[in-house]
Amino acid sequence: MTQPQHLPGAPEFRIRLPKDGGRAHGHLLVEFGGNGTHKFLLHEGSSVAAEAWPGLSRHARQSRAELRASGALADAPATHGPAGAPPRWVTTRDITCNSSSAAAGLVYGYDASGPESWRTAEGHPLADYLSTGWRAPRKAWLVRGSNVSGHNLVRQLWLEEGFVSLSGAHLPPLDESEPTKSALRRFVEDGYEGAASYNQKRGLVDELHGFLTQMREGDTVATISEGQLYLGRIDGHAVQTASPGGLSNLRRAASWRPGGLAYEELPEAVQQKLSVQHDIVDLTGVLDTLDALTGPVGPAESGASDLSASVEMKELVLPEVTDVLADKLLVHDRAWLDEVRELLADERQMVLYGPPGTGKTYLAMKLAEHFGGGPEQVKIVQFHPSYAYEDFFEGFRPVEDPETREAAFRLTAGPLRELADLASREGNAHIPHFLIIDEMNRANLAKVFGELYFLLEYRERSVRLTYSGDDFGLPPNLFVIGTVNTADRSIALMDAAMRRRFAFVELSPRTEPTAGLLARWLEREGKDDEPARLLDALNALIDDPEFSIGPSYLMKPGVYRDGGLGRTWRTKILPLLEEHHYGEGLDVAARYGLDTLRARLP
Repeated sequence: MTQPQHLPGAPEFRIRLPKDGGRAHGHLLVEFGGNGTHKFLLHEGSSVAAEAWPGLSRHARQSRAELRASGALADAPATHGPAGAPPRWVTTRDITCNSSSAAAGLVYGYDASGPESWRTAEGHPLADYLSTGWRAPRKAWLVRGSNVSGHNLVRQLWLEEGFVSLSGAHLPPLDESEPTKSALRRFVEDGYEGAASYNQKRGLVDELHGFLTQMREGDTVATISEGQLYLGRIDGHAVQTASPGGLSNLRRAASWRPGGLAYEELPEAVQQKLSVQHDIVDLTGVLDTLDALTGPVGPAESGASDLSASVEMKELVLPEVTDVLADKLLVHDRAWLDEVRELLADERQMVLYGPPGTGKTYLAMKLAEHFGGGPEQVKIVQFHPSYAYEDFFEGFRPVEDPETREAAFRLTAGPLRELADLASREGNAHIPHFLIIDEMNRANLAKVFGELYFLLEYRERSVRLTYSGDDFGLPPNLFVIGTVNTADRSIALMDAAMRRRFAFVELSPRTEPTAGLLARWLEREGKDDEPARLLDALNALIDDPEFSIGPSYLMKPGVYRDGGLGRTWRTKILPLLEEHHYGEGLDVAARYGLDTLRARLP
């Protein structure tokens, strides 16, 4: 019988089962399976999970049953594995599977991605050894060329001679037109030994793979030179050619649009993508924006077909303040709401600060829902002293695998990353999204925000993230509203760096729109105005504005039942003032009690 032929250049791949349940190993085969991918040979002696999980497909279950019945899957010897390990089988012969995913499902007992599950001894995924599969019909790429070993290739070569290039001075002659990432990794490891660090080599492999394999004819190409963005279209396959010093020996023909666009005038989303510090950057996420910038380029202008079609882009605009919103919030001065809208549009970060009971959180939520178009675009978090970057943005957390029930640490997105990903999703660029941070000053802000401090001020830039290593920028349509309780003096004041990044808006019973709010609410509800007059008298007696009492304590139904006002005053308001005057020996009830205040009313 003819032995299956291993795919040339592909090493042995492995899967390690959980709880030291053994290891499976195998090879990619030259032959293709029914789904158009390479078949996979699972080697004799591989460990296989005996239990099939609910997520396993019917076809995979049938295949496991047939292999078990034929003796190809036998019980693993009792001496194998630690006590308490899940039951498993072992393969008694080589098994040819229709694909690497079919082999992974056989080994795990649940459906799994073969290209990601199977790994080399060094930890590289099987996907690196496969030819490029499906990709978007048209993509966009940034290729840097203004400083290649001190030479500005954009001005000297690209625009005049009609191509785009990448340096590959230490690469051997490439036989494949679209090499796999694994082949490029071998070439880089051999050719750049001693000439580049491990991190430089890893980045170079990704850039070469993007330029040689991912990039295609018809894709949009962009480059930056002397503060100008130039746009064009890829017109040819990648070729390897001689060039002085190997500075441009990997080339693709390109049709460049005449003239450039001033970098400073580009949309913020484009600037953010262009700030990623790699020689090859995938710009497909802003392809529609690039199309809108260039407009149609006719054959007479470019010598080729249209570079891109004109695309109508929806502009990011916060909805106008309405009378309905002002009435709902009982803000009688619409100019205040208009100013808040302008501050959000300009700064995109705002803090509502003031004493307790001034409605900071309620107002933040209602403003966010109005300007964001509904609660679906609003996420709220509350800071506390133990809150950290890993809780807020992303970090490794213990997560139970739904199939194996095993707990493992996995990179998990926090509320800010989730909202940022939603805001940056295709088609959402014109929709405002809001993150509300309640009790913002209760956390160690420098610890929580980390490198995001920078992004709050420089929205058009991106940074390399601590955990995932992604290049990340805050989407232009992501707004942040924080609330700060000024009476909470146990928490350190916000540092100057954070103050510079937020617009601060005061909510105080002494100033609009909070002043008079209770009276307006009582009038709308058809109630007597005595509680409003009592509250004003109370705040006139309090010597520290930061300990003023806000109206929300007296805007609840329970206050207006029999005895409710006295109960609320005794259990809600006086305890706050006891804390304020702690250690002073002051009779708080005598000074701030209802009888005292009623006597002061006109």
